[in-house]
Amino acid sequence: MADRPTSSTSTVRSLVLIAVVVVALVAAFAYTAGWLSPGRLTPTRIVNGLAPPGGAVPGFRRNHAKGICFTGSFESNGAAAALTTAPMLAAGSFPVTGRFNLATASPRAPDATVRVRGLSLRIVAPGGSEWRTAMIDAPFFAVSTPQAFYGLLQASANKSDPDAMKNFAAAHPEFGNFVAWAGSAPWMSSYAQERFNSLNSFIFTNAAGEDQAVRWSFVPAAQPEPVPVDQLKARGADFLATEITQRVQSAPQKWTLVVTVANPGDPTADPSKAWPDDRRKVEAGTLVVNTIEPEADGPCRDINFDPTVLPTGMRVSDDPFPAARSAAYAVSFNRRTAEDKDYPRHPAGGATP
Repeated sequence: MADRPTSSTSTVRSLVLIAVVVVALVAAFAYTAGWLSPGRLTPTRIVNGLAPPGGAVPGFRRNHAKGICFTGSFESNGAAAALTTAPMLAAGSFPVTGRFNLATASPRAPDATVRVRGLSLRIVAPGGSEWRTAMIDAPFFAVSTPQAFYGLLQASANKSDPDAMKNFAAAHPEFGNFVAWAGSAPWMSSYAQERFNSLNSFIFTNAAGEDQAVRWSFVPAAQPEPVPVDQLKARGADFLATEITQRVQSAPQKWTLVVTVANPGDPTADPSKAWPDDRRKVEAGTLVVNTIEPEADGPCRDINFDPTVLPTGMRVSDDPFPAARSAAYAVSFNRRTAEDKDYPRHPAGGATP
């Protein structure tokens, strides 16, 4: 009987300690989510900033809303196995679900009006290990930080201030390089002719535990055929989906995975800075696109191409973008899956969720 008060006191103290820990965790989560600091950049604010003037299109991805799905394989030659223990970079064949897409929030934007094109992949190894990656055809990103990206969204949407973009560009000189690329780079007539680049840096770890910073690209086997944008406009609003469908029906389309290895001192936290062309490159295998699939009820419609979904032997670097993209992708995914009634059930004009 004499022990009961002590036991009761101990129980109360334990419960108080648990409550304190839970409150601290909730407070920490609230802070990181931006709930306690209205000015803090959050995934929700980024996704809201992507919405076009008329608002987001229900049921569709909040960015890269227009695209077309495919299935195929990644034929690894094993050359990158010295860099990483990732199972899909050992020699072998691995199934792929992917998506060609355009960097637009409008699923019905005419193809010739969207400058940036993308490639998203999910490569699966035996046992279920996955590598997800989302790339674009630009050789470097428009800005150096997620905060600058949000600033770009705000400036581009600010119609009340005619100098908004000018002031943004002055504050972010790296943006000028991207503008120059967008204005001078040739437009290709097919997704099959595009080189797609990771831009973000990642860390590969090999069997000896050695780390190496890398970026990667998928380089097309198809010969590039630059076409003036005015001619592309004459091909119709959805010519890219039509063209790649016909092309793949004629023959599988292929890209070589080229892993670029950083030298000491190369910038890994800033995707707006390209690495010099003389960096070591490893040709790691071949992406083979066998079948074009409509996204409406297709195999890639419900995939979140989160770039932080990585297998053993790969991890994120000090680049802040993959984590920011992952969080924003989750918000986008949750919103569009909650809009199930608005999902298109049949492919129409290349518009895809």
